[in-house]
Amino acid sequence: MAKKAKNTLNHEIIIIDTAKSIDKIQINKNEKEFLNSKLKKNLDWAYLPQLEKGKYVVIVSKKQDSDSQEQLRQAGAAICEAINKQKIEQILIKSVSKNNKSIYLIEGLALANYQFLKYFTDKKEKENSLQNIFVQDDNISAEKIAEMWAIIAATFKARDLVNEPVSFLNSVQIAKEFEAMSAVSGFSIEVLNQKKIQSLKMGGLLAVNKGSIDPATFSIMEWKPKNAKNKKPIVLVGKGIVYDTGGLSLKPTANSMDLMKSDMGGAAAVSGAMYAIAMNKLPVHVIALVPSTDNRPGGNAYAPGDVIKMYSGKTVEVLNTDAEGRMVLADALHYAKKYKPEIVMDFATLTGAAVRALGDHASVIMGTAKNTDFAQLTNSGDETFERVVQFPFFKEYGDEIKSSIADIKNLGGATAGAITAGKFLEHFVDYPWIHVDIAGPAFRASKRNYLPEGGTGVGVRLIYDFIKNRY
Repeated sequence: MAKKAKNTLNHEIIIIDTAKSIDKIQINKNEKEFLNSKLKKNLDWAYLPQLEKGKYVVIVSKKQDSDSQEQLRQAGAAICEAINKQKIEQILIKSVSKNNKSIYLIEGLALANYQFLKYFTDKKEKENSLQNIFVQDDNISAEKIAEMWAIIAATFKARDLVNEPVSFLNSVQIAKEFEAMSAVSGFSIEVLNQKKIQSLKMGGLLAVNKGSIDPATFSIMEWKPKNAKNKKPIVLVGKGIVYDTGGLSLKPTANSMDLMKSDMGGAAAVSGAMYAIAMNKLPVHVIALVPSTDNRPGGNAYAPGDVIKMYSGKTVEVLNTDAEGRMVLADALHYAKKYKPEIVMDFATLTGAAVRALGDHASVIMGTAKNTDFAQLTNSGDETFERVVQFPFFKEYGDEIKSSIADIKNLGGATAGAITAGKFLEHFVDYPWIHVDIAGPAFRASKRNYLPEGGTGVGVRLIYDFIKNRY
């Protein structure tokens, strides 16, 4: 979508960094006065309509911080909406600035143009008009634009996965979607079927799957280039609950089940990140693991009071079948040990407690990794504006999940639910590890800037930035 420009198009986005830059733009005296009046009101962009073409003028802050970058993404999103209302098919982004910040405006513009129209019968009529973005900016290389577009395409794939209903995207189909992403991008994939999962005795995944008529899957994606800079792999784990009723502990909250097709947002994040990493051929060895099933109250569903023997051999007393995400993640986290990883990060729409703590503006992080690892992830969260907040991980929180009849129980007390969920997962790791609870920002009930209604694809850009900058 974003391409280097060869010819001037009828509609342009012109990027300037000072009010004095207005003199560099080919506009008439009245338009200059109009633009200056807009900029005096501290508006970050303005539209100049003309008879045959229009110019959007964006003023770039000289600040070098995440807020100014995000301001440009949001300006791009607002312009995208205006462009589509005007039925414009292609736009030229032209910079007369000396900085390279137009990349953030392009990113926001492109991300905002996403649509999920698969199930509309009149999708042709609903399609956005914007089809092509051309770039004329000597401060940004064609390679940088190509890299960004691969990341945006990966984010779109993650959004699509989250938006798909379980009537299509069951645990078998999600593995097929990963295989299709593998075929395009180049990462390798192995999918363990129900029989193999049973032979491995992945008790957590199998317990959650007992109420389903569909078999569970366990997908292993790997990108291992010959020039990998890391001797030990980075392992990503994504929660792949394709639909969550709560099981026998049926979700009691009004409308809470309506959004539960999104409970595989972690799986979407790690698979999207693998797609972007492989497409851009990052010289890093990365593995992604996705345990997948739905969680239903049918058949021989696992029940509160059950004691489950996990893949690691630990026993878990089940107090609530709606705390199923940690059950499947635990088996995947234990499986990750076989790779002797440098670091493991899991991504999961895990707890309502994370949403209550941070809303939809950030993800909760915690774990056993080094302070420098957490700092790197926080910096990447700021850079991509997929922000994260580190929670305390005191050992006392672990007391909440002690069981009287098993090694641990799958539910803590009434408070600190996001942290006690993390303490549960800690029992299955013996390597540097970061748990990322994306329950808040993974799915939206309404559009905001470049984040659409529905799946946001959160995690893809965050993971990519973290891994790229780590080396």
